[in-house]
Amino acid sequence: MIQILLWGPLAAGLAACLMPGRAVAAIPVLGGIVRLAATIVLVAGFDASAGLQHTVDESWIPDLGVRYQLGVDGISVFLVLLTTVLWLAATLWAATRPPERPRTWFLMLGLAETATLGAFLAQDLLLFVLFFDLMLIPFYFLFGSWGKDSPGAGPGGEGGVTAQAATIKMIVYTLVGSLLMLAGAIATGVMAGDGTPVFSMQELAANPLGQGSQDWIFCFFAAAFLVKMPAFPLHGWMPDAYRVAPLPALAVFSAVLSKVGAYGFLRVVLPIYPDATTRFQEAILVIALASILYGSVMAFTQTNARLVAGYSSVAQLGFITLGIFSLRPDGADGAVLQMVNHGLVVAPLLLIVIVLAEMARSDDITKMGGLATRAPVLAALFLVITMALLAMPGSANFVGEFYILNGLFQEKVVFALIATAGIAMAAFYALRLYQGAMHNRKPDGIESREIPWREGAIVGGLVACIVALALYPGLVLSRGEDSVDTQLTGVTARDEVAQR
Repeated sequence: MIQILLWGPLAAGLAACLMPGRAVAAIPVLGGIVRLAATIVLVAGFDASAGLQHTVDESWIPDLGVRYQLGVDGISVFLVLLTTVLWLAATLWAATRPPERPRTWFLMLGLAETATLGAFLAQDLLLFVLFFDLMLIPFYFLFGSWGKDSPGAGPGGEGGVTAQAATIKMIVYTLVGSLLMLAGAIATGVMAGDGTPVFSMQELAANPLGQGSQDWIFCFFAAAFLVKMPAFPLHGWMPDAYRVAPLPALAVFSAVLSKVGAYGFLRVVLPIYPDATTRFQEAILVIALASILYGSVMAFTQTNARLVAGYSSVAQLGFITLGIFSLRPDGADGAVLQMVNHGLVVAPLLLIVIVLAEMARSDDITKMGGLATRAPVLAALFLVITMALLAMPGSANFVGEFYILNGLFQEKVVFALIATAGIAMAAFYALRLYQGAMHNRKPDGIESREIPWREGAIVGGLVACIVALALYPGLVLSRGEDSVDTQLTGVTARDEVAQR
Protein backbone atom coordinates (compact mmCIF):
# COMPACT_ATOMS: atom_id res chain seq x y z
CA MET A 1 0.00 0.00 0.00
CA ILE A 2 2.75 2.44 0.92
CA GLN A 3 4.41 1.96 -2.47
CA ILE A 4 1.14 2.74 -4.26
CA LEU A 5 0.69 5.88 -2.17
CA LEU A 6 4.22 7.03 -2.96
CA TRP A 7 4.46 6.38 -6.68
CA GLY A 8 0.77 6.61 -7.62
CA PRO A 9 0.78 10.41 -8.14
CA LEU A 10 3.71 10.28 -10.55
CA ALA A 11 2.16 7.35 -12.42
CA ALA A 12 -1.15 9.25 -12.71
CA GLY A 13 0.68 12.32 -13.99
CA LEU A 14 2.47 10.27 -16.65
CA ALA A 15 -0.80 8.61 -17.64
CA ALA A 16 -2.46 12.03 -17.98
CA CYS A 17 0.12 12.91 -20.63
CA LEU A 18 -1.30 10.11 -22.80
CA MET A 19 -4.96 11.09 -22.43
CA PRO A 20 -6.89 12.97 -25.10
CA GLY A 21 -8.21 16.53 -24.66
CA ARG A 22 -10.98 16.70 -22.08
CA ALA A 23 -10.02 13.42 -20.40
CA VAL A 24 -6.59 14.68 -19.27
CA ALA A 25 -7.77 15.45 -15.71
CA ALA A 26 -9.70 12.19 -15.29
CA ILE A 27 -6.72 10.00 -14.36
CA PRO A 28 -5.19 12.39 -11.79
CA VAL A 29 -8.61 12.94 -10.16
CA LEU A 30 -9.41 9.22 -10.05
CA GLY A 31 -5.92 8.45 -8.75
CA GLY A 32 -6.28 11.12 -6.06
CA ILE A 33 -9.57 9.63 -4.89
CA VAL A 34 -8.06 6.12 -4.75
CA ARG A 35 -5.01 7.36 -2.80
CA LEU A 36 -7.21 9.26 -0.35
CA ALA A 37 -9.27 6.13 0.27
CA ALA A 38 -6.08 4.09 0.77
CA THR A 39 -4.70 6.70 3.19
CA ILE A 40 -7.94 6.66 5.22
CA VAL A 41 -7.61 2.87 5.47
CA LEU A 42 -3.98 3.33 6.53
CA VAL A 43 -4.96 5.78 9.28
CA ALA A 44 -7.90 3.64 10.44
CA GLY A 45 -5.66 0.60 10.84
CA PHE A 46 -2.76 2.47 12.40
CA ASP A 47 -1.60 1.13 15.78
CA ALA A 48 -0.24 4.03 17.81
CA SER A 49 1.78 1.74 20.10
CA ALA A 50 3.47 -0.26 17.33
CA GLY A 51 6.02 2.35 16.24
CA LEU A 52 7.10 2.37 12.61
CA GLN A 53 4.62 0.50 10.39
CA HIS A 54 4.13 -0.54 6.74
CA THR A 55 7.89 -0.61 6.40
CA VAL A 56 9.89 -1.22 3.24
CA ASP A 57 13.62 -1.94 3.55
CA GLU A 58 15.57 -2.82 0.42
CA SER A 59 19.21 -2.36 -0.53
CA TRP A 60 19.52 0.46 -3.06
CA ILE A 61 23.18 1.55 -3.37
CA PRO A 62 25.00 -1.02 -1.21
CA ASP A 63 28.53 0.33 -1.76
CA LEU A 64 27.42 3.68 -0.30
CA GLY A 65 25.25 2.20 2.44
CA VAL A 66 22.08 3.78 0.99
CA ARG A 67 18.90 1.79 1.49
CA TYR A 68 15.36 2.23 0.16
CA GLN A 69 13.68 2.50 3.56
CA LEU A 70 10.10 3.67 3.98
CA GLY A 71 7.61 3.63 6.84
CA VAL A 72 4.95 5.60 8.70
CA ASP A 73 4.62 6.40 12.38
CA GLY A 74 2.32 8.60 14.43
CA ILE A 75 4.02 11.78 13.23
CA SER A 76 4.06 11.12 9.50
CA VAL A 77 0.76 9.27 9.10
CA PHE A 78 -1.38 12.41 9.40
CA LEU A 79 0.99 14.44 7.25
CA VAL A 80 0.56 11.79 4.58
CA LEU A 81 -3.21 12.10 5.00
CA LEU A 82 -2.96 15.90 4.81
CA THR A 83 -0.94 15.61 1.60
CA THR A 84 -3.41 13.31 -0.14
CA VAL A 85 -6.42 15.43 0.94
CA LEU A 86 -4.98 18.74 -0.21
CA TRP A 87 -3.47 17.40 -3.44
CA LEU A 88 -6.84 15.93 -4.35
CA ALA A 89 -8.44 19.33 -3.68
CA ALA A 90 -5.86 21.08 -5.88
CA THR A 91 -6.32 18.45 -8.61
CA LEU A 92 -10.11 18.84 -8.53
CA TRP A 93 -9.74 22.62 -8.67
CA ALA A 94 -7.49 22.36 -11.73
CA ALA A 95 -9.95 19.91 -13.30
CA THR A 96 -12.80 22.42 -12.94
CA ARG A 97 -10.60 25.26 -14.21
CA PRO A 98 -8.21 23.62 -16.69
CA PRO A 99 -4.86 25.45 -16.92
CA GLU A 100 -2.88 25.96 -20.07
CA ARG A 101 -0.91 22.86 -21.10
CA PRO A 102 -2.89 20.64 -18.70
CA ARG A 103 -0.86 17.51 -19.41
CA THR A 104 2.37 19.11 -18.19
CA TRP A 105 0.52 20.74 -15.27
CA PHE A 106 -0.81 17.42 -13.95
CA LEU A 107 2.56 15.73 -14.53
CA MET A 108 4.33 18.37 -12.44
CA LEU A 109 1.61 18.26 -9.78
CA GLY A 110 1.94 14.46 -9.56
CA LEU A 111 5.73 14.61 -9.33
CA ALA A 112 5.43 17.22 -6.57
CA GLU A 113 3.07 14.98 -4.58
CA THR A 114 5.36 11.96 -4.95
CA ALA A 115 8.37 13.98 -3.78
CA THR A 116 6.44 15.35 -0.78
CA LEU A 117 5.13 11.94 0.25
CA GLY A 118 8.62 10.53 -0.16
CA ALA A 119 10.00 13.06 2.31
CA PHE A 120 7.35 12.06 4.86
CA LEU A 121 7.87 8.31 4.32
CA ALA A 122 11.67 8.08 3.98
CA GLN A 123 13.56 6.38 6.81
CA ASP A 124 16.99 6.61 5.18
CA LEU A 125 18.71 9.98 5.59
CA LEU A 126 20.04 10.20 2.04
CA LEU A 127 16.68 9.09 0.63
CA PHE A 128 15.00 11.86 2.66
CA VAL A 129 17.43 14.42 1.22
CA LEU A 130 16.75 13.12 -2.30
CA PHE A 131 12.98 13.58 -1.97
CA PHE A 132 13.48 16.93 -0.19
CA ASP A 133 15.50 18.21 -3.16
CA LEU A 134 13.19 16.62 -5.74
CA MET A 135 10.35 18.86 -4.53
CA LEU A 136 12.14 21.86 -6.07
CA ILE A 137 11.88 20.60 -9.65
CA PRO A 138 8.09 20.49 -10.19
CA PHE A 139 7.47 23.75 -8.34
CA TYR A 140 10.14 25.45 -10.42
CA PHE A 141 8.04 24.66 -13.49
CA LEU A 142 4.65 25.23 -11.82
CA PHE A 143 5.61 28.68 -10.55
CA GLY A 144 7.79 29.71 -13.49
CA SER A 145 5.55 28.49 -16.33
CA TRP A 146 2.06 29.09 -14.92
CA GLY A 147 2.81 32.02 -12.63
CA LYS A 148 1.64 35.52 -13.54
CA ASP A 149 3.77 38.65 -13.36
CA SER A 150 2.71 40.88 -10.47
CA PRO A 151 2.57 44.64 -11.15
CA GLY A 152 3.80 46.96 -8.44
CA ALA A 153 1.77 49.54 -6.59
CA GLY A 154 3.87 52.45 -7.84
CA PRO A 155 3.35 54.54 -10.99
CA GLY A 156 3.58 52.44 -14.14
CA GLY A 157 3.71 49.24 -12.12
CA GLU A 158 6.87 50.20 -10.28
CA GLY A 159 7.86 47.54 -7.74
CA GLY A 160 6.45 44.70 -9.80
CA VAL A 161 7.99 41.26 -10.10
CA THR A 162 8.05 38.74 -12.93
CA ALA A 163 7.22 35.09 -12.44
CA GLN A 164 10.60 34.01 -13.77
CA ALA A 165 12.55 36.30 -11.43
CA ALA A 166 10.51 35.28 -8.38
CA THR A 167 10.89 31.59 -9.20
CA ILE A 168 14.64 31.83 -9.65
CA LYS A 169 14.93 33.69 -6.36
CA MET A 170 12.97 30.93 -4.61
CA ILE A 171 15.09 28.22 -6.20
CA VAL A 172 18.38 29.93 -5.26
CA TYR A 173 17.34 30.25 -1.61
CA THR A 174 16.07 26.69 -1.29
CA LEU A 175 18.86 25.17 -3.37
CA VAL A 176 21.54 26.66 -1.14
CA GLY A 177 19.81 25.17 1.89
CA SER A 178 19.40 21.84 0.14
CA LEU A 179 23.09 21.68 -0.79
CA LEU A 180 24.08 22.41 2.80
CA MET A 181 21.78 19.63 3.97
CA LEU A 182 23.20 17.20 1.40
CA ALA A 183 26.72 17.95 2.63
CA GLY A 184 25.62 17.44 6.23
CA ALA A 185 23.87 14.16 5.42
CA ILE A 186 26.89 12.74 3.59
CA ALA A 187 29.21 13.79 6.41
CA THR A 188 26.89 12.16 8.95
CA GLY A 189 26.79 8.87 7.07
CA VAL A 190 30.54 8.75 6.47
CA MET A 191 31.49 9.61 10.07
CA ALA A 192 28.93 7.18 11.51
CA GLY A 193 30.04 4.25 9.35
CA ASP A 194 32.98 1.94 9.75
CA GLY A 195 34.24 1.77 6.19
CA THR A 196 30.74 1.79 4.70
CA PRO A 197 28.57 4.87 5.30
CA VAL A 198 25.43 4.49 7.42
CA PHE A 199 22.30 6.44 6.52
CA SER A 200 19.57 4.54 8.36
CA MET A 201 17.87 7.09 10.60
CA GLN A 202 17.26 4.52 13.33
CA GLU A 203 20.92 3.48 13.40
CA LEU A 204 22.11 7.08 13.37
CA ALA A 205 19.79 7.94 16.26
CA ALA A 206 21.04 4.96 18.25
CA ASN A 207 24.70 5.92 17.71
CA PRO A 208 24.94 9.73 17.49
CA LEU A 209 28.08 11.55 16.40
CA GLY A 210 30.37 13.49 18.72
CA GLN A 211 29.16 16.90 19.83
CA GLY A 212 31.65 18.88 17.73
CA SER A 213 30.48 17.17 14.54
CA GLN A 214 26.83 17.50 15.54
CA ASP A 215 27.10 21.26 15.94
CA TRP A 216 28.07 22.21 12.41
CA ILE A 217 25.88 19.56 10.78
CA PHE A 218 22.93 20.80 12.86
CA CYS A 219 23.47 24.29 11.45
CA PHE A 220 23.42 22.94 7.88
CA PHE A 221 20.16 21.07 8.41
CA ALA A 222 18.59 23.95 10.33
CA ALA A 223 19.37 26.36 7.48
CA ALA A 224 17.68 24.07 4.94
CA PHE A 225 14.58 23.55 7.05
CA LEU A 226 14.20 27.21 8.07
CA VAL A 227 14.42 28.32 4.44
CA LYS A 228 11.81 25.76 3.41
CA MET A 229 9.31 26.75 6.12
CA PRO A 230 10.16 29.77 5.70
CA ALA A 231 11.32 31.43 8.91
CA PHE A 232 12.55 34.95 9.55
CA PRO A 233 15.14 36.06 8.41
CA LEU A 234 15.48 33.33 5.75
CA HIS A 235 12.12 34.11 4.14
CA GLY A 236 13.42 36.52 1.48
CA TRP A 237 12.12 34.40 -1.40
CA MET A 238 8.56 34.18 -0.03
CA PRO A 239 6.92 37.55 -0.85
CA ASP A 240 7.79 37.53 -4.54
CA ALA A 241 6.97 33.84 -4.98
CA TYR A 242 3.56 34.22 -3.30
CA ARG A 243 2.69 37.23 -5.49
CA VAL A 244 3.26 35.41 -8.79
CA ALA A 245 2.50 31.74 -8.09
CA PRO A 246 -0.60 30.07 -9.57
CA LEU A 247 -2.91 29.85 -6.57
CA PRO A 248 -3.92 26.15 -6.80
CA ALA A 249 -0.23 25.19 -6.76
CA LEU A 250 0.51 27.77 -4.08
CA ALA A 251 -2.24 26.25 -1.92
CA VAL A 252 -0.46 22.89 -1.64
CA PHE A 253 2.95 24.54 -1.54
CA SER A 254 2.05 26.70 1.47
CA ALA A 255 -0.07 24.06 3.18
CA VAL A 256 2.20 21.02 2.83
CA LEU A 257 5.74 21.81 1.68
CA SER A 258 6.37 24.21 4.55
CA LYS A 259 5.59 21.31 6.91
CA VAL A 260 8.43 19.26 5.45
CA GLY A 261 10.85 21.68 7.11
CA ALA A 262 9.16 21.42 10.50
CA TYR A 263 8.83 17.65 10.08
CA GLY A 264 12.54 17.45 9.30
CA PHE A 265 13.38 18.92 12.69
CA LEU A 266 11.32 16.21 14.42
CA ARG A 267 12.32 13.33 12.17
CA VAL A 268 15.99 14.09 11.56
CA VAL A 269 17.50 16.78 13.76
CA LEU A 270 16.21 15.97 17.25
CA PRO A 271 16.97 12.21 17.29
CA ILE A 272 20.18 12.23 15.22
CA TYR A 273 21.80 15.40 16.61
CA PRO A 274 20.52 15.52 20.22
CA ASP A 275 23.54 17.27 21.76
CA ALA A 276 23.46 20.05 19.16
CA THR A 277 19.70 20.36 19.59
CA THR A 278 20.14 21.08 23.28
CA ARG A 279 23.02 23.47 22.62
CA PHE A 280 21.15 25.48 19.97
CA GLN A 281 17.70 25.27 21.54
CA GLU A 282 17.50 28.91 22.56
CA ALA A 283 18.89 30.15 19.23
CA ILE A 284 16.12 28.34 17.34
CA LEU A 285 13.51 29.55 19.84
CA VAL A 286 14.65 33.14 19.21
CA ILE A 287 14.26 32.58 15.44
CA ALA A 288 10.82 31.07 15.98
CA LEU A 289 9.75 33.95 18.20
CA ALA A 290 11.04 36.49 15.68
CA SER A 291 9.08 34.67 12.95
CA ILE A 292 5.87 34.90 15.00
CA LEU A 293 6.22 38.61 15.72
CA TYR A 294 7.56 39.62 12.31
CA GLY A 295 5.08 37.46 10.39
CA SER A 296 2.14 38.76 12.42
CA VAL A 297 3.13 42.42 12.04
CA MET A 298 3.70 42.04 8.31
CA ALA A 299 0.41 40.15 7.86
CA PHE A 300 -1.68 42.98 9.28
CA THR A 301 0.20 45.65 7.32
CA GLN A 302 -0.25 43.95 3.91
CA THR A 303 -3.05 44.76 1.50
CA ASN A 304 -2.33 41.87 -0.88
CA ALA A 305 -4.44 38.88 0.22
CA ARG A 306 -1.76 36.45 -0.96
CA LEU A 307 0.84 38.11 1.26
CA VAL A 308 -1.50 38.17 4.25
CA ALA A 309 -1.70 34.37 3.89
CA GLY A 310 2.06 34.16 3.30
CA TYR A 311 3.15 36.17 6.32
CA SER A 312 0.54 34.49 8.51
CA SER A 313 2.18 31.20 7.52
CA VAL A 314 5.55 32.55 8.66
CA ALA A 315 3.97 33.31 12.04
CA GLN A 316 2.19 29.95 12.29
CA LEU A 317 5.33 28.01 11.40
CA GLY A 318 7.04 29.99 14.14
CA PHE A 319 4.56 28.55 16.63
CA ILE A 320 5.20 25.04 15.30
CA THR A 321 8.96 25.53 15.70
CA LEU A 322 8.43 26.77 19.26
CA GLY A 323 6.56 23.57 20.07
CA ILE A 324 9.25 21.33 18.60
CA PHE A 325 12.13 23.12 20.34
CA SER A 326 10.37 23.33 23.67
CA LEU A 327 11.76 19.76 23.79
CA ARG A 328 8.71 18.78 25.82
CA PRO A 329 6.15 16.14 24.80
CA ASP A 330 3.22 18.55 25.10
CA GLY A 331 4.91 21.14 22.91
CA ALA A 332 5.92 18.64 20.23
CA ASP A 333 2.44 17.01 20.26
CA GLY A 334 0.93 20.45 19.72
CA ALA A 335 3.38 21.12 16.90
CA VAL A 336 2.29 17.95 15.06
CA LEU A 337 -1.37 18.89 15.48
CA GLN A 338 -0.67 22.44 14.36
CA MET A 339 1.06 21.21 11.19
CA VAL A 340 -2.17 19.50 10.19
CA ASN A 341 -4.30 22.44 11.35
CA HIS A 342 -2.36 25.03 9.39
CA GLY A 343 -2.42 22.95 6.23
CA LEU A 344 -6.19 22.52 6.44
CA VAL A 345 -6.67 26.26 6.98
CA VAL A 346 -4.26 27.93 4.56
CA ALA A 347 -5.17 25.76 1.54
CA PRO A 348 -8.89 26.70 1.44
CA LEU A 349 -7.94 30.28 2.36
CA LEU A 350 -5.83 30.57 -0.79
CA LEU A 351 -8.53 28.90 -2.89
CA ILE A 352 -11.02 31.48 -1.62
CA VAL A 353 -8.55 34.20 -2.56
CA ILE A 354 -8.93 33.00 -6.17
CA VAL A 355 -12.68 33.60 -6.01
CA LEU A 356 -12.31 36.97 -4.27
CA ALA A 357 -9.69 38.15 -6.77
CA GLU A 358 -11.97 37.24 -9.67
CA MET A 359 -14.80 39.31 -8.20
CA ALA A 360 -12.59 42.31 -7.38
CA ARG A 361 -10.25 41.81 -10.36
CA SER A 362 -7.39 42.26 -7.90
CA ASP A 363 -5.63 40.57 -4.96
CA ASP A 364 -5.71 43.90 -3.09
CA ILE A 365 -8.15 43.75 -0.16
CA THR A 366 -8.56 47.55 -0.26
CA LYS A 367 -10.27 47.07 -3.63
CA MET A 368 -12.64 44.47 -2.19
CA GLY A 369 -15.57 44.92 0.15
CA GLY A 370 -19.22 44.03 0.45
CA LEU A 371 -18.71 40.68 -1.28
CA ALA A 372 -20.90 38.88 1.27
CA THR A 373 -23.98 40.75 0.05
CA ARG A 374 -25.01 38.10 -2.44
CA ALA A 375 -22.70 35.29 -1.37
CA PRO A 376 -23.85 33.83 1.98
CA VAL A 377 -22.25 30.43 1.35
CA LEU A 378 -18.90 31.99 0.46
CA ALA A 379 -19.15 34.25 3.53
CA ALA A 380 -19.93 31.29 5.80
CA LEU A 381 -17.05 29.18 4.46
CA PHE A 382 -14.64 32.11 4.72
CA LEU A 383 -15.82 32.82 8.29
CA VAL A 384 -15.08 29.27 9.48
CA ILE A 385 -11.61 29.47 7.93
CA THR A 386 -11.02 32.86 9.57
CA MET A 387 -12.07 31.59 13.00
CA ALA A 388 -9.69 28.65 12.65
CA LEU A 389 -6.86 30.93 11.48
CA LEU A 390 -7.14 33.12 14.58
CA ALA A 391 -7.34 30.00 16.82
CA MET A 392 -10.80 30.67 18.18
CA PRO A 393 -11.50 28.59 21.33
CA GLY A 394 -13.20 25.42 20.20
CA SER A 395 -11.04 25.09 17.10
CA ALA A 396 -8.27 22.53 16.71
CA ASN A 397 -5.87 25.43 16.15
CA PHE A 398 -6.66 26.63 19.66
CA VAL A 399 -5.88 23.17 21.04
CA GLY A 400 -2.61 23.02 19.10
CA GLU A 401 -1.46 26.43 20.33
CA PHE A 402 -2.49 25.54 23.87
CA TYR A 403 -0.34 22.40 23.79
CA ILE A 404 2.58 24.34 22.32
CA LEU A 405 2.43 27.11 24.91
CA ASN A 406 1.91 24.61 27.72
CA GLY A 407 5.07 22.74 26.72
CA LEU A 408 6.99 25.99 26.30
CA PHE A 409 5.87 27.36 29.67
CA GLN A 410 7.37 24.27 31.32
CA GLU A 411 10.71 24.86 29.60
CA LYS A 412 11.13 28.58 28.78
CA VAL A 413 8.59 30.84 30.49
CA VAL A 414 9.82 34.13 28.98
CA PHE A 415 9.58 32.79 25.42
CA ALA A 416 6.04 31.55 26.10
CA LEU A 417 4.92 34.91 27.47
CA ILE A 418 6.23 36.78 24.43
CA ALA A 419 4.73 34.22 22.04
CA THR A 420 1.23 34.90 23.37
CA ALA A 421 1.41 38.29 21.64
CA GLY A 422 1.31 36.42 18.36
CA ILE A 423 -2.11 35.00 19.22
CA ALA A 424 -3.57 38.49 19.68
CA MET A 425 -2.04 39.71 16.43
CA ALA A 426 -3.43 36.69 14.57
CA ALA A 427 -6.93 37.79 15.52
CA PHE A 428 -6.22 41.24 14.10
CA TYR A 429 -4.92 40.22 10.68
CA ALA A 430 -7.43 37.39 10.23
CA LEU A 431 -10.45 39.56 11.03
CA ARG A 432 -9.03 42.44 8.97
CA LEU A 433 -8.78 40.16 5.93
CA TYR A 434 -12.32 38.84 6.37
CA GLN A 435 -13.92 42.20 7.06
CA GLY A 436 -12.04 43.96 4.26
CA ALA A 437 -13.17 41.40 1.70
CA MET A 438 -16.67 40.48 2.81
CA HIS A 439 -18.02 43.58 4.56
CA ASN A 440 -17.41 47.36 4.48
CA ARG A 441 -18.68 49.38 1.53
CA LYS A 442 -18.64 47.66 -1.85
CA PRO A 443 -16.43 49.62 -4.27
CA ASP A 444 -17.74 50.55 -7.70
CA GLY A 445 -17.18 47.93 -10.34
CA ILE A 446 -17.09 45.00 -7.90
CA GLU A 447 -19.36 42.10 -8.70
CA SER A 448 -20.75 40.26 -5.67
CA ARG A 449 -21.81 36.72 -6.55
CA GLU A 450 -21.94 33.33 -4.93
CA ILE A 451 -19.05 30.91 -5.14
CA PRO A 452 -19.63 28.42 -8.01
CA TRP A 453 -20.98 25.11 -6.76
CA ARG A 454 -18.00 23.00 -7.85
CA GLU A 455 -15.46 25.31 -6.23
CA GLY A 456 -17.77 25.61 -3.23
CA ALA A 457 -17.86 21.83 -2.87
CA ILE A 458 -14.03 21.66 -2.86
CA VAL A 459 -13.66 24.43 -0.28
CA GLY A 460 -16.61 23.04 1.68
CA GLY A 461 -14.95 19.64 1.91
CA LEU A 462 -11.82 21.20 3.37
CA VAL A 463 -13.91 23.28 5.79
CA ALA A 464 -15.66 20.07 6.86
CA CYS A 465 -12.21 18.64 7.68
CA ILE A 466 -11.46 21.74 9.80
CA VAL A 467 -14.71 21.30 11.72
CA ALA A 468 -14.20 17.55 12.16
CA LEU A 469 -10.71 18.03 13.58
CA ALA A 470 -12.03 20.75 15.88
CA LEU A 471 -14.55 18.26 17.25
CA TYR A 472 -11.93 15.52 17.74
CA PRO A 473 -8.32 16.80 17.86
CA GLY A 474 -7.46 13.68 19.84
CA LEU A 475 -7.46 11.81 16.55
CA VAL A 476 -4.03 13.30 15.85
CA LEU A 477 -2.82 13.76 19.43
CA SER A 478 -3.48 10.20 20.62
CA ARG A 479 -1.87 8.54 17.60
CA GLY A 480 1.17 10.79 17.51
CA GLU A 481 2.03 10.79 21.22
CA ASP A 482 4.21 7.66 21.32
CA SER A 483 6.12 8.59 18.16
CA VAL A 484 6.79 12.09 19.47
CA ASP A 485 8.11 10.65 22.73
CA THR A 486 10.43 8.39 20.73
CA GLN A 487 11.84 11.33 18.76
CA LEU A 488 12.46 13.27 21.98
CA THR A 489 14.08 10.37 23.86
CA GLY A 490 17.68 11.17 22.97
CA VAL A 491 17.34 14.88 23.73
CA THR A 492 15.56 14.44 27.07
CA ALA A 493 17.99 11.72 28.18
CA ARG A 494 20.96 14.03 27.59
CA ASP A 495 19.19 16.91 29.27
CA GLU A 496 18.62 14.79 32.39
CA VAL A 497 22.28 13.77 32.43
CA ALA A 498 23.36 17.40 32.09
CA GLN A 499 21.13 18.46 35.00
CA ARG A 500 22.75 15.87 37.26
